[in-house]
Order: sequence, then C-alpha cells, then structure tokens
Amino acid sequence: MIALIQRVLSARVDVDNETVGAIGPGLLALVAVQPGDDEPRTKRMLERLLGYRVFADEQGRMNRSLVDTGGELLLVSQFTLAADTRSGMRPSFTSAATPEEGRRWFDRLVELARAAHPRVEIGRFGAHMKVHLVNDGPVTFWLETP
Repeated sequence: MIALIQRVLSARVDVDNETVGAIGPGLLALVAVQPGDDEPRTKRMLERLLGYRVFADEQGRMNRSLVDTGGELLLVSQFTLAADTRSGMRPSFTSAATPEEGRRWFDRLVELARAAHPRVEIGRFGAHMKVHLVNDGPVTFWLETP
C-alpha cells in the first residue's frame, strides 16, 4: 500500500460539482492499493497515517502526529500512485491492484480509520474527482507498507 500524504490547512474532494469530503487542518492522503496488500499492511498504513510526525511542536520541529494535534484526515483512492514509470512515455498499471481488490482494501482502511480517529472524510472510489487543497509548508511525504 502506498500513501502520498500532504499536511494541509484545508482540503476537499468534489465529484460532479458536489463536495463529497472536506477537512480543515490535517492530512490529505492519496492512497494506492497494490497486489498482495492485506490486513496487516492496511493496519500498518493506518498506524503510519495517524502516527507519522509531520506537525510542528512548540519548538517548530516536526514532532507531532495527526493524533497528537487532533487534525482531520481525508482519504482519497488514487491507483495511479502505483504506476510503473521506469520506462517509456506511458505509465503501466500492472503494479496496481485490480479495482475489486483496490476497493476492498481502501474500504477496509476507511473502516479502520473511522474506528480509530474522530474525523475522517473520503473521496469517492473510482470516480473522476477534483481534489482541492491548501498544502501547509508545503509538507508532502511518500509512505509505503512493506
């Protein structure tokens, strides 16, 4: 599983000119499921999303997590993160999970996140989404679960 996380002041996802998910300060996580992802990898990704220290402490150091700050989480499925771009001029998606497998593990991540954190919003799986964000920093990290 891959997540591209961005520390944001705000973020929202629109589908067909309707906002389907929106947050204030927190993390926007673009998430890709890969073949072989499973329950342990999904749980580990959630641990990292909630616990990764990307928010400033009193000294201005990145030493606080989403849980520490009470920030919000916006999860957006994005299979293109799993693209193989090592050669040619067109990405290959053989390293991305099938849509069925992707939905299964993305939905499980959402379920676990909502059980563990008070404010979780989502995009719409498989939809053409417009993601709006105000990146704070900018602060952006690539997370993977082995």
